[in-house]
Amino acid sequence: MNRFFNRTSHSSLMGIMVNRLKEKLMRGETTYGIWITTNSTDIAEALSMLDFDWMLIDMEHAPLTIGDVHRIIQVIDEDKVTPIVRVPWNDFVQIKQVLDVGAMGIMVPWINNRRQAEEAVRAIRYPPRGIRGYGPRRAAKYGLKLKEYLENVERDLMLIAQIETREAYENINEIIMVDGVDALFIGPYDLATSLGHIGNPQHREVQEVINGILKICIERGKPIGIYSSIEYAEKYRDMGFKMIALGSEINALISLFNRELSKLKGNTVRK
Repeated sequence: MNRFFNRTSHSSLMGIMVNRLKEKLMRGETTYGIWITTNSTDIAEALSMLDFDWMLIDMEHAPLTIGDVHRIIQVIDEDKVTPIVRVPWNDFVQIKQVLDVGAMGIMVPWINNRRQAEEAVRAIRYPPRGIRGYGPRRAAKYGLKLKEYLENVERDLMLIAQIETREAYENINEIIMVDGVDALFIGPYDLATSLGHIGNPQHREVQEVINGILKICIERGKPIGIYSSIEYAEKYRDMGFKMIALGSEINALISLFNRELSKLKGNTVRK
């Protein structure tokens, strides 16, 4: 009973939002997250009870609607786990919608140059610094925390630019310099495809480019993340990545049962 009232009081005193992920990255901490690709609120809620720092709801490659995103964010404990949404494209309407339902971070795919990064920054900011339309809805607790939201939104929202192509690598220095880009995030599979090694992010050339991006980010003090798996997470942590995705919930489910069924039936693990 006391814990419940203390937590409620704490949330009220703290205001509308505190982006724990952004704070951790500013302190140089390594953070871990997971991709959410199904519309199961049960799975999302259960995973948010673990010690993840962030959860990314994927609208780019998963069949998730804005309604799905809304419901998933509602079951995530934002005091503990930061909800991020990867939008399908660098589109200010889609970005506006996911911000209005409560996303605390936006990942924008396929950022290849300075202009595209600047467009993404403008999309998450209200005028005069941006073009976001006004109507925060759930993000402002349906108007109950509107004042606090508007006072803190630019400080607490974060923009993550996804680096996925040879062109992005070639323009990495100008992308990093865009004010308002809080972190970069490597998509290793698209990057491998762009470099001519589809399905093979561990290829030597791909790994060289990944190391090059990482080196520049460390030199410039820009947090950098990567989509990984449990298998490679320690490697990427030791390399210096600060946002490490441990795969997706569906991949973890398939991997677990594939492995255990193979043991029980004496079959080779399917890949």
